[in-house]
Amino acid sequence: MEDYSEIISSWNIWGQMASYVLFGLAVLLLLGYLIKLSSTSDPKTKFDFINKVEINILWYVSLIIIISAALYANTFLVKFSWLWIIVRIFITVMVGIMAGVVLQNLLKFYYPFYIEKRLKKLRYMPRVSPKSGKPMKLLSEDEEDVYLDEGMQAEENVFSVDYDVWVDEETGYTKIEKYSGHLHAIQCPECNYQTFKVLKEEIIKSPSLSEEGELIKFFDCGYCGHKSKKSFKIAMLKENMGD
Repeated sequence: MEDYSEIISSWNIWGQMASYVLFGLAVLLLLGYLIKLSSTSDPKTKFDFINKVEINILWYVSLIIIISAALYANTFLVKFSWLWIIVRIFITVMVGIMAGVVLQNLLKFYYPFYIEKRLKKLRYMPRVSPKSGKPMKLLSEDEEDVYLDEGMQAEENVFSVDYDVWVDEETGYTKIEKYSGHLHAIQCPECNYQTFKVLKEEIIKSPSLSEEGELIKFFDCGYCGHKSKKSFKIAMLKENMGD
């Protein structure tokens, strides 16, 4: 019978080292994200960074930690046995898959509740004017139209984009921020998970100078499959005063 003691010993040492390296990589990845986030002072820039990156970063960190833990758990071999090796690999893969599914579901179905609150807080955090150093005023939907061109107003009318207009009333300095018309999924009325997303939008009646238009949004739940649709009014077109 072959002596695998040296191979087992080397595997235990190098496997543990690899698990430490992977764990360190996960920590560095998470720290890098947190440092970047904390060094970003502008609320809109921070909003976009969180919205685009955070869930993906947490998923990558989770995967690396799962692989690191799987390696570490299999570095305490004493005797070599092909049957035992196969069993360990099978159990490790199954446990890893289950852990991955649980973490993926947490990030997909539960975490959006938390992230949505943070994004909403950042979006409506008072902006400070670089001209006067004083808080700026967030204009209402009716007030902001003066600062939006026709293309911007059209985007808002079909709910594809939402604009926030901040104005420094003392100096007249204006800041326009662009947001997606439907950010993260909303809460599903059927299963109550934050997985209800706009599947498509359809304009069934175009607006005119005398009549409002109508838009239908089709919703679909990524968890329970519940489907729904809702009608929205599109504001009437405005005459071009310059003509």
